[in-house]
Amino acid sequence: MTPPSPTTAAEPLPLAVCVVIRHAERYLLVRRAPGRPAPGYWTPVTGKLEPDETLPEAARREVREETGLSVTVGPEVHRCPTSNGAFLLVWFRATLDDPTEPLALARDEVDDARWVTATEALALDPMFPATRAWLATDSAPIAASQ
Repeated sequence: MTPPSPTTAAEPLPLAVCVVIRHAERYLLVRRAPGRPAPGYWTPVTGKLEPDETLPEAARREVREETGLSVTVGPEVHRCPTSNGAFLLVWFRATLDDPTEPLALARDEVDDARWVTATEALALDPMFPATRAWLATDSAPIAASQ
């Protein structure tokens, strides 16, 4: 049997997106549904890229699929590996296209969603360390239009 190639560890991780949505000084967090990776964990909307999809396109699609909301994806704000090391998570900010649009959760992917302040978010459990760290240090001003 041939041992694994030493270059295997240097191969780039596949990309996934994490979408931080803030409105009226609150963050939208979703709880992962049973049967999904890390069920019960509170996170911003996350997901994998589809073939031939850009990162902003993936961010917009994942938000629509999981929450039913339409967003405008803003700048990339952070990158980190997922807690299991399977993906490189690319974080984006996004704003709601229509703040009156109701949530329509994809129950097979998320079983709850909440608009919470950073303080309320930090009290939710379980939560990945990267999400907790982001919420604890996110000090960028909230735009008046959010």
